[in-house]
Amino acid sequence: MIEFLKKIFYISAFCLLIVPSLYSADYRELIKKTGIASDYQNSVVLVIFDSTVVDVMESGLSHFKIHLLYKVLTEKGAFDLSILKFGYEPMSMFMEVKKVRIYRKDGTVEELDKRRIYDYAAPATLILWGAREQMIAAGKLEVGDAVEIEIYKKGYTYALLQDDEEKYIPPMRGNYYDIVPFWSEWYSLQKVYQTIIPSTKLLQYKFYNGDIIPDVRNIQGKMSYSFCKKNIKPIEKEPNMLDLFDVAPKLILTTAPDWQSKSKWFYNVNEEYGSFESTPEIKAKTDEILKNARNEMDSISLLTHWVADNIRYFGLNMGCGEGYTLHKAEMTFTDKCGVCKDKAGMLVAMLRAAGFEAYAAMTMAGSRIENIPADHFNHSVTAVRLKNGQFLMLDPTWVPFVRELWSSREQQQNYIIGTQKGEDLEEIPISPAENHYYKINVNSVFDDKGNLKGKLILVAEGQSDASFRSALTRNFMSNWKRILETELLSVYPQMKIKELVFSNAYDYSEPFKLEIAFEINDFGSIIDKNYIFTPLSATAIFKNFNSHLRISTNLQTRKYGFRDGCSKLIEIEETIQFPYNVQAACLPQLKDVQTEPVSFSCSIKVDNQSMIFKETISLNKRVYEKEDWEFFRHVLQNQNILSTSKIILTPKID
Repeated sequence: MIEFLKKIFYISAFCLLIVPSLYSADYRELIKKTGIASDYQNSVVLVIFDSTVVDVMESGLSHFKIHLLYKVLTEKGAFDLSILKFGYEPMSMFMEVKKVRIYRKDGTVEELDKRRIYDYAAPATLILWGAREQMIAAGKLEVGDAVEIEIYKKGYTYALLQDDEEKYIPPMRGNYYDIVPFWSEWYSLQKVYQTIIPSTKLLQYKFYNGDIIPDVRNIQGKMSYSFCKKNIKPIEKEPNMLDLFDVAPKLILTTAPDWQSKSKWFYNVNEEYGSFESTPEIKAKTDEILKNARNEMDSISLLTHWVADNIRYFGLNMGCGEGYTLHKAEMTFTDKCGVCKDKAGMLVAMLRAAGFEAYAAMTMAGSRIENIPADHFNHSVTAVRLKNGQFLMLDPTWVPFVRELWSSREQQQNYIIGTQKGEDLEEIPISPAENHYYKINVNSVFDDKGNLKGKLILVAEGQSDASFRSALTRNFMSNWKRILETELLSVYPQMKIKELVFSNAYDYSEPFKLEIAFEINDFGSIIDKNYIFTPLSATAIFKNFNSHLRISTNLQTRKYGFRDGCSKLIEIEETIQFPYNVQAACLPQLKDVQTEPVSFSCSIKVDNQSMIFKETISLNKRVYEKEDWEFFRHVLQNQNILSTSKIILTPKID
């Protein structure tokens, strides 16, 4: 079968160059020879080929010809191919499905009626920028059928709004970039990508997470760069794995010379547009916010939290200013809403109104930015220069009702600041686990009837603090107490909460604190004066506020790196008093874990009429290597074991 494909595609150093000639070809024999589901790891669909040819103009305007051929391998595949959707942004991209052919397994060929290709507004929630989709309604298919699609696109991923052809030219005029996934949810026999650019442009490119040999040649005065990869297997996803763009094969291309040029462009495009110009109303509000500010950091904090909490996240198409241009601060201040770039721009304007040197910046939330100056960005943030000359990064989008100024859920994340002189690509450092502590202290009395009575104090900082605040601020204040009570009662339905006092989630002055006076009847078993129980603090109370406890430990090893919500330090101490002297008969036997990525320790000390239980866990990163899983998993397993293991204490005989 593979030899047959080699003859059909003539895959050599020029495998990509021959793809355009396949348009209007008859693929019935090829489809027939490509095999069945069992030949392709039971993939439901076979991608026979996936071809993209890009012709780049001197202005950076790009013309895309996309050619796809899919084969149905299973009934599930027939369902998946019956409707295919392709999204595009009409502000900066023109798209047309030129042709759809259906090859039936009996040898007949049907050309799909254009009336079964629909163009409509894409579903949207918080960002209503007018994105659209084109849907191909192929209809009923059977195993062995195939669908061929030809698509033409013109434009760019993001652009400034201008008239006619101008709006399809990329915002960094004259430059071209693309980020091309070389992975598929289905088995792919061949994926090809060819870009043809003016010989005056220098193209930088690199293939990540795999190997590929490009073909470079001159075609009629333009440079052609061709990339081809065969037999691409679907990636087996793992829970909490890194983004596919971080682990799967991908190709990145750009004609931008370096990060400094992109930084300067981002600065200039927004300064020229006037994105950060203040108004008397903005200045008056800034002065009002800062009237009681104590120092530099207090001023920055007050402004960041005002923008974070008062500019609602909601995006409307407001004309010029979409894409990489930030809407003018006056508009955002008036409307009190916008997306990340508008919140970032609003904060820049207010910081400048207060006398700070501030700039907008770009980052990529969720995946890594490779060190090649393409546009890997999906998020906008703010940078302010402190008196010591260092930049401090701020994110008003991710810190509503959070004590932090930059969400540590974005640690180990790359960014670039737009300045007049130009900046290099930077990375947010790891936030130490102790910045996100989660501390529980319990003092209780365990009577001889099996009832526990005591007081629990919880204090949380950083992202541990944020997990509590966000759960509360997403709900009405009248429900706050019930939310916290529900967490406790889900583990101990018989708990009587005598008193519950907790921080005001809107007050950022101190870490979140929770105090509970409680009684739990039948907390443990007492048999012949022997206590059998699990310490309250070791159980799964407040599990929903600890993201790491939702990570499954079923995988023994991992193929890919993984991630948690944030670094974190957990410190638990519980003291229990008994009515008579006790001694340990059975205690959990767990080994400590002491590594750079994570650590775990536990101790149980029994002394006369008291027992002291201590547990300390340190999760030192957000993004972990696959080699870290062995130790991370061990820590989780230890914590899970403690949450269910029984301690047995017997009367102490002197």
